[in-house]
Amino acid sequence: MISVLEPVDRLVSLRHIFSRLFPEKVGLDFSIAIPTYNGATRLAAVLESLRWQLNTYDLSWEIIVVDNNSTDNTADIVKDYQRQWDLDSPIRYAFEPKQGAAYARQTAIKIANSPLVGFLDDDTLPGMTWVISAYRFAQKHPNAGVIASRIRGKFETTPPQNFERIASLLALTERGAKPLMYKPSQKVIPPSAGMVVRRQAWLDNVPEELVLTGRTSTSMLTGEDTESILHIQQAGWEVWYNPQMRLQHQIPSSRLTRNYLQKLCRGIGLSRYRTRMLGTAPWLRPSMLCLYLVNDVRKILRHCFRYRQGIIHDDIAACELTLYTASLISPFFMAQRSIKQKMQKYSLPSG
Repeated sequence: MISVLEPVDRLVSLRHIFSRLFPEKVGLDFSIAIPTYNGATRLAAVLESLRWQLNTYDLSWEIIVVDNNSTDNTADIVKDYQRQWDLDSPIRYAFEPKQGAAYARQTAIKIANSPLVGFLDDDTLPGMTWVISAYRFAQKHPNAGVIASRIRGKFETTPPQNFERIASLLALTERGAKPLMYKPSQKVIPPSAGMVVRRQAWLDNVPEELVLTGRTSTSMLTGEDTESILHIQQAGWEVWYNPQMRLQHQIPSSRLTRNYLQKLCRGIGLSRYRTRMLGTAPWLRPSMLCLYLVNDVRKILRHCFRYRQGIIHDDIAACELTLYTASLISPFFMAQRSIKQKMQKYSLPSG
């Protein structure tokens, strides 16, 4: 018996065909961007997770791998997947030479062909309904400019004792089984791993050159995701947490060492002046700076009094002290960084 496709089904089928043949010219429903730096050994697991997405037949979507100046064979891995990819949703490759996650995300936003862009890190594995859950939530909440995922960790080794106190710093997000909106007054922002943004909200409100650009091979300074989301939130868009968008963050043992965690805490702490002041009116910033400095000193003194010599042996307590100390010096660090960047920008070439 010959089956005849309904007109709607024919349109969907044609759209899938054209989106695969001409991904840069066809308007889609959803784009998935995967910024990666030297992710050759990690990309396959992410792409395989996307291969098995459920209930997406009616959606037209694409995958964009943004190679952030990798020195390994990331490009070859993507080409191999492009050759053997058996889904209608195309895999696209883009190269961003400027190091830093902020630059990679900007590239993805510029070339995406849909109103919704979902960001996955190269070590985050989406659940089988991640795409459809993100799309449906965005349709139900048209004022949501950013939608965050529920992220749990898959640890290569057992985390240090009391690790849950700093788990959120590794993009682990567990805020319950019900959706909730991040209110600006709470000054809490979700991580960028697994976030879905409205492309136009980003284009209209996120500066092309952020103050914070993300971690690189030589710097652990972070906060670029918080800065981007804050720009969107301050423009009046809502920021939501959707527990149906489930992700698994793969965390190797190297990211659970005291040395790595302290570097991470230092990078987050040093970025805090920028993220704290971004939502503060200019005339309020001097007084708020004083309040934050006093509060950071209070946290440091209370922490030292509580743990005393125990900080030497307690990895998490040491990481927390690093975070508080870096937050305290953040205003001075950011000022010095700004002066250095201006001097480099306006200095005459030698010779």
